[in-house]
Amino acid sequence: MTGRALVKQAFQLRKAERIPWVPFVGVHGARLIGATATAYLQSADLLFQGVSKAIELYQPDGIPVVFDLQMEAEILGCKLAWSDHNPPAVVSHPLLEGKTLADMQIPDKNAGRIKLTLEATRRLRNAHPDVALYGLITGPFTLALHLLGTDIFMKMLEDPDSMTALLQFTNEVGKHMASYYIEAGCDIVAVVDPMTSQIDPMSFETFVTPCATGLFEHIRQQGALSSFFVCGHAQQNIEAMCGCKPDNISIDENIPLDYVKEVALKNDLSFGGNIKLTVVMLMGTPNDVQENALECMDMGGNKGFILAPGCDMPMDTPIENVKAVTGLVHDPYRQEVVRAMEKEQSKLDLLNLKDYGQTDRVVVDVITLDSESCAPCQYMVEAVKKVTPHFEGLVEWREHAIKKLEAVTFMSSLMVKNIPTICIDGKIAFVSQIPPRQELIAAIQKRINEKLKLKLKSKKGELFIFGKTAEECQDLIANVKRATAELGQQMEIKMITDPHQLAIFGITETPAAILAEYKVKSTGTNPSVEIIKEWVKNVY
Repeated sequence: MTGRALVKQAFQLRKAERIPWVPFVGVHGARLIGATATAYLQSADLLFQGVSKAIELYQPDGIPVVFDLQMEAEILGCKLAWSDHNPPAVVSHPLLEGKTLADMQIPDKNAGRIKLTLEATRRLRNAHPDVALYGLITGPFTLALHLLGTDIFMKMLEDPDSMTALLQFTNEVGKHMASYYIEAGCDIVAVVDPMTSQIDPMSFETFVTPCATGLFEHIRQQGALSSFFVCGHAQQNIEAMCGCKPDNISIDENIPLDYVKEVALKNDLSFGGNIKLTVVMLMGTPNDVQENALECMDMGGNKGFILAPGCDMPMDTPIENVKAVTGLVHDPYRQEVVRAMEKEQSKLDLLNLKDYGQTDRVVVDVITLDSESCAPCQYMVEAVKKVTPHFEGLVEWREHAIKKLEAVTFMSSLMVKNIPTICIDGKIAFVSQIPPRQELIAAIQKRINEKLKLKLKSKKGELFIFGKTAEECQDLIANVKRATAELGQQMEIKMITDPHQLAIFGITETPAAILAEYKVKSTGTNPSVEIIKEWVKNVY
C-alpha cells in the first residue's frame, strides 16, 4: 500500500497496516538543499527541490507543500519581516492603518506567492504520486488577527458584528485557497489556525465555528480531505474544533494526545500529533526521538492516528533525528527494541530560581517557541513590548525561545508546561493566552506595588542613643529629630543609659549612636537552615 493510500485510510478511521508518518517539513526543506528560508519561500524551484529531498530522506506517507501562515496576509497588505532561518513574521496590520474590509479582495491563484506555491504543488504531484500532499492554509481567525492585530480581542466584545464580517471575509479567502490547492493536486487541506488557542470555547463557537464548518464542508464538496490544525494550549477548544466537522484534528505537545484521541474518536474523526518539537526533535538524540515517537504511536494506536511533529520542524532540526522516526515507523522490530530500552533520566541541569525576581526592577519573562516563527508567541511578545515602556524603567522583559537549550532549562526550572507563557518575577502569570492590555498592566503594577512595600519595610530601622545619663543624650536626640524632620522621615529613637546594656553593645565612650537597619529576608516561606546560615554570615 502506498503512503498516500495509508494516510487516506487513517483519515477514514480504517485500521491501518502501520501508522502513517507525516513530517511537517517547512523551512527545514531549505536546509536540506542549502538555501535560506527567505529564498526558499519565494521560489517554486527551491520548494520543489526541498520537499523532494525530504521525501527522499524521510520516506513520508504524507508531507506539506509549504508551511507559511503569512502568505495570504502578505497579499492582503500585511508587511512581513523576513528571516533566513524561519518563516516571515507579520509586522503590520492594514486594518489598523487606514484600510477597511471593503478595500480588500479575495486573492486569485496568481496573486503574490500563491502562484509559485501552486506551481511547486503541481510538480510535486507529478513527481511523487504515492505521497499524500497537504496544502496548508491560514485559518480564518489567525488571518483575521494578522489583518487587525491584537485589537481583535476587544473587537469581539465591543463590535461583534464587524468581527463576524471580518471572519466571513477571511473564511472566503480560505475557501479559495483550498480550491487552488485541491486543483493543483493536494489530497488534504489543513486549516492551520493557531490563534484560536487564545480564545475560550464560547468565543470559539460564536465566531470560529460558523466559518470553519462551512470551510470544511467546502473542502469536502471538492472531493478532498481536511484537517483542523491548532497549536498552543488549546485543549479547551478540542470539542468545539470537532464540532466544525473536519476529517482530522492535529495538535502539538501542549495538548495531551490521549485526550485528543478520546474526543476525536468519539466524534468519528482521525487525529494527528504530537512528537515534541524542540526538546526532542531539535535538541534530542535519535534515541530520544524514537522514544518519544513510540510513546505517541503506542498512545495513538493504529486506527485514525497519524504520527507527526507538533508543528513545522525548526530549520536546523538534525536530519538524523527525523530519519530516526522513519526507521522506527517502518521497522516493527525496532519498535520492540525501543520499548525494552530503559528511559534515560533528564539531562537538564535545573536552575535554583528560589530568589528569582528579587532585584529592584520587575522582570517579565516570555517563554516562547520562537516569536519569529510562532504566531501566538509573536503576538504575546508584542503585547509585552507595548506595555513595558509605560513603567519608565521599572520593568524589563526578556524572551526565552525554547529552540535553545538554555531557554528549555529556564522554562523547566520555572515549571512552565505550556507555551507561550508570561512569567512576572519568576511566577507564572498568563499561560498560552495573550492578556488584554489592561490585565497585563494590572499584573505588572501589582508586582511593582509588592516590591515597593517590601522595599519600604526593608528601609525601616531604629536609632539607639547611648549615654551615662539622660541629660547627656538630649543634644544628640535633638539633632536626630531635626535631621529626620528635614528628611521627612520617621524613625524610632531609643535611649539607653543602663551600664549593663552599654557593655553588651560594646559602648565605652558616650554619647554614642547605633543605627539598626532591618532588611526583609523572607515572607510567606520557611527558609532552610542553609539559607539562614548565609544571612547570619553577612551579619558577623
